[in-house]
Amino acid sequence: MRYLMGIDVSTTGAKALLMDEAGRVLSSVSTPLSLSTPRPLWSEQDPHEWWAGTCASISAAIGQAGVNASDILAVGLTGQMHGLTLLDEAGRVLRPAILWNDQRTGKQCDEIRKRVGKSRLIAITGNDALAGFTAPKILWVRENEPAVYTQVRHILLPKDYVRYRLTGGFAIDKADAAGTLLLDLKTRQWSREVLEALDIPAEWLPEAFEGTEVTGRVTPEAAQAAGLLAGTPVVAGGGDQSAQAVGVGAIRPGIVALTLGTSGVVFVSTEQPFYEPEGRLHTFCHAVPGRWHLMGVMLSAAGSLRWFHDSVAPELDYDALLAPAAEIPAGCEGLCFLPYLTGERTPHPDPLARGAFVGLTIRHTLAHMTRAVLEGVAFGLRDSFELIRQVGAAQIQEVRVSGGGARSPLWRQILADVLGVELVTVNTTEGAAYGAALLAGVGAGVWPDVEAACAATITITGRTKANPDQHARYERSYQAYRQLYPALASWFHDSAIHAATEEAP
Repeated sequence: MRYLMGIDVSTTGAKALLMDEAGRVLSSVSTPLSLSTPRPLWSEQDPHEWWAGTCASISAAIGQAGVNASDILAVGLTGQMHGLTLLDEAGRVLRPAILWNDQRTGKQCDEIRKRVGKSRLIAITGNDALAGFTAPKILWVRENEPAVYTQVRHILLPKDYVRYRLTGGFAIDKADAAGTLLLDLKTRQWSREVLEALDIPAEWLPEAFEGTEVTGRVTPEAAQAAGLLAGTPVVAGGGDQSAQAVGVGAIRPGIVALTLGTSGVVFVSTEQPFYEPEGRLHTFCHAVPGRWHLMGVMLSAAGSLRWFHDSVAPELDYDALLAPAAEIPAGCEGLCFLPYLTGERTPHPDPLARGAFVGLTIRHTLAHMTRAVLEGVAFGLRDSFELIRQVGAAQIQEVRVSGGGARSPLWRQILADVLGVELVTVNTTEGAAYGAALLAGVGAGVWPDVEAACAATITITGRTKANPDQHARYERSYQAYRQLYPALASWFHDSAIHAATEEAP
């Protein structure tokens, strides 16, 4: 028997997954990663910790599975998107990586729109300039840390720093490259026009590969550190969302992947580079060669529930917190939750957006508030579905739901009722790491293409049908929800400015 490995460098942990050629997971180990927030709106990590965590997880996964490293055919990579990792000429890390959920670059986003033109930027890259993307982070470092910037010779994303440590080479997959705001979607190559407009040297960027291509091989040094065999192929893989989509089989138009993790993602594949004219949806290359995808992202999905649990009811386990919420009627008797705890991306690209409970009365209980959080996240995800329908890229045929929040039957039912669609679950629960291993399998020749890999390994395990009566009730609540951000946006911005003034030395 031969094996495939998927590595996922997420925000919270470095995971290594080992599967056999039939798609059965033999082991999955995650080593926790620390997160630094040195200032409000900032989010950073130490790239050295990614590598140490990856090595620990690889060694443990091989040991738990009881396999020989020589029987691992290939390694696929995935991980958090957009994070800026800067290296000097010798490959040394110059500063902590600035992550996808960092919101410090509003000024630089305005500068990018000014230099390129918003419409032109969206036409080339498929996206507006948002604080989470890589390009504005590069400009921020140039403007605020010139001593660091003058030493930069290589720009990598988080998983591609791990790739560099594994293979000694600089490479990126096209799905993750599209999330930098520097890739031409149509050509699937770096955009010389955008790079020149932003004065970013093209030679700093790694070569971009399709998700199933081999990008290098494990070096002897990396083999010793991680417990792999020197010479093992390392396949391009994909950013976490495209790899997640592969891992649940959302690889053709009409199948939507809904991920209910810390962030919430609505993902649909396309055969052309469609884009939303205002940039409210993201358009990236897919990890599947020759395909693209539309994606809506809300920054605090299951993260909203975790915040609520930890802040309001930490003494309860999640089952005890959620059970009473099932008895509360749809709409929470007028209580609504706005889930913008860390700013927002879709449909409001606003780093200063904030969370809120609206409509509280003396009648509302902890159970009402809990259900309002679940419903507010569902409403936020529906915003992305509405935009996808407006673009007309694909008729939604099936929604495959995954992520930690999807383990809750109550939350799945609320989502189905709010969206008015049937949700299905699949047998694969390891998400992006599983998708990365499937991409590695295609790269190693186990399957001829990604479609064959998914057909051989992924099956539907459950269905949650929408309740028409509940859907009708939620229509009214959703329309009320949509009014909240426009009504509160100016207050959010004034409050943020006031807070920043108070925090200034």
